Amino acid sequence: MKKIQPYIGPLAFLGTWTFFQFFYPYHLMRREQLSLFAFDWDYIRQTYHGTGWLAAFASDFLEQFFRVPFLGSLIVALLLTLIGRVVYRICRHFLGKWPSLGIAALFFIWSFLRETGNLYQTRYTVVALAYLSLVLLALQFKKVWLSPVAGVLLLALGAWALGSPYHHHYGKAWGLPRLNYERVIGLDIETSLEHWDRVLELSKKDLYMEEASYCYNLATAMKGRLGDDLLNHSQNHQLTLLFPVSGDRTIFTNGMAGEAWFQLGDMTQAEQSSITSLQASPKHTGARFLVRLARVNLISGEDGAAMKYLNLLDRSLFYGKWARSMMPGHQDEATRAQIEAARAKLFRKDFVHQSERPRDILVGLLEADPDNDLARNYLLCYDLMCYDLDTFMQDYEPHPIDARLYREAILIWLSRHDRMTPSQVSAYGIDLSEVDRMNRFGRNPAKYKNTYWYYYMKAMYEQQ
Repeated sequence: MKKIQPYIGPLAFLGTWTFFQFFYPYHLMRREQLSLFAFDWDYIRQTYHGTGWLAAFASDFLEQFFRVPFLGSLIVALLLTLIGRVVYRICRHFLGKWPSLGIAALFFIWSFLRETGNLYQTRYTVVALAYLSLVLLALQFKKVWLSPVAGVLLLALGAWALGSPYHHHYGKAWGLPRLNYERVIGLDIETSLEHWDRVLELSKKDLYMEEASYCYNLATAMKGRLGDDLLNHSQNHQLTLLFPVSGDRTIFTNGMAGEAWFQLGDMTQAEQSSITSLQASPKHTGARFLVRLARVNLISGEDGAAMKYLNLLDRSLFYGKWARSMMPGHQDEATRAQIEAARAKLFRKDFVHQSERPRDILVGLLEADPDNDLARNYLLCYDLMCYDLDTFMQDYEPHPIDARLYREAILIWLSRHDRMTPSQVSAYGIDLSEVDRMNRFGRNPAKYKNTYWYYYMKAMYEQQ
């Protein structure tokens, strides 16, 4: 057993790093997205003051490195291993090796599990390690009377610099890893970074969660495959296409909601999503939302408002270069072209925005820019998910798009209106082999679960 003891610390460090690096990386990246550290004296002075200023400063400084997965997992592994080590050193003043090791292991495991909690803040881990270190420092004084006096003074200093050792904003007192939710967080983060291939890779395992389906749908649409592949993934009717932005929804879904609206061209909903998320976030900051607000205002032509966010991001470690490249007068030709392309999608008339009525917004986007294929596919799929084939045909016929689900929906509509003739089918550019495939579906629907025929049939049975 004595030979094993020297390796316990390194093994704990390696195990923690491996877990957060390979099994839980997005958990830390999300924490970075919800915080910001700016290298600016005025910002630091205004942000970090009062009780607990040092803990807030240290945690925000560390969390900016969570954007780099290797560094994020390394920092967390180091903090947790140090907590176990300090607890062991404290216990050794009163207990033997193995009881001390057991207590240190329990404290390490508890801290590790807390770290896996949703919206957990690094600040608690920093606070716990700092307070334990102050206790250990006080125990170094040899005189009997000096150790408790030093302990009181050090803890008083800690109360001012670190704040309370417990706070409800730090997260729950206990947690367990949620690997499926970690994958949903990954989908959200990769969606915000516009890594569409990575989103589709993560979506290969269907999680049967609205948030996962939402990200899959957006990535599929951005790859031009929404009308073909929508039903290859689980869907909750039209609810998984577009999320409303609302104060009574979570910061997670509100932040996610803005991703589709931004790509579709509705800067009002995208801006509302980011502002609502900033207000609801634990620290009322968030690099992700500041980046979105900067992009929204640049596209809307509000350069002054955009500069407010870009100047703040310019003083951060990992967003400074991007912010400088986006500043008016410093944009390259490709950036200007992207902004102009996005600006072409904007509404041309005043419109009362209600994200609870997404169809009206989609129609408005298409009135502003009939070439907005993303909005058109979302509109058509929205009609299909609502089982409204008559409205679907009205939206489809002026600008037909060749896609599998649309062809399947047209065949249902023709059948319902007794127009399933070869000439009518051909008039919509549908090969007659699709009719044969529809007949095979009728004989064995279970073999065609990813078709609109199956989706529509199931819905009709449920309504009976």
